[in-house]
Amino acid sequence: MTEIRLIAEIGWNHMGNIELAEKMIKAAKKSGADYAKFQTWRVKNLKAGPWDQDGRREIYKKAELSKDDFSKLNKICKFNKINFLTSLFNHNDYELINHLKLKTIKIPSPENRNKKLLSFVKKKFKKIFLSTGAASIKEINKSFNLIKKRQVFLMHCVSSYPCEDKNVNLKRINELKKISKNLGISDHTYDIFSAIMSLSFGVTLIEKHFTIDNGLPGRDNKFAILPKQLLELRNY
Repeated sequence: MTEIRLIAEIGWNHMGNIELAEKMIKAAKKSGADYAKFQTWRVKNLKAGPWDQDGRREIYKKAELSKDDFSKLNKICKFNKINFLTSLFNHNDYELINHLKLKTIKIPSPENRNKKLLSFVKKKFKKIFLSTGAASIKEINKSFNLIKKRQVFLMHCVSSYPCEDKNVNLKRINELKKISKNLGISDHTYDIFSAIMSLSFGVTLIEKHFTIDNGLPGRDNKFAILPKQLLELRNY
């Protein structure tokens, strides 16, 4: 039987609080996650956009992690025997994590057509998780060809936050199969139903937004799954 690996996407749910992030890492490990994932970006590199009007820029400011923060989180993950993982949004921000000597990286959907970033990560990492939201199959095929010399997992994703189960469109995974044999899903629904259903399409990597309290501040905490749901997914 194929091993299913789970990514607990802590992302910015910690809101810059490393002690809270540590609690989330421990809960993710206890609930069966293989990876605790964060996000690597700097507010100074953000271009003007809708996030300037909807409150996201203020969240970005609070949740931005420093090089020292990444060192702490990586050490916490190692101590708790869970893999540290992060999404990279800009090749210039690599300097925040280069000292960690990571072998695996996640490319988020907004950057899945960023040729400069893809060419960069191909040189720096052995394994790449590529989210496919907001891109056509033709575009994903082009991006895959840029990095195919590495082990690439194409992660089906619908770029809606949150996403309803009726809109997950799992059949699209069949199109991704024609590009790569390594398949995953980055699922933004409130529950684990779509994640479970994706297994029948050959998915072996599942990413879910994760928190320890849906009442915590920050947009993503509200639709992230809780430890008991992650454990249920692990035990399925």
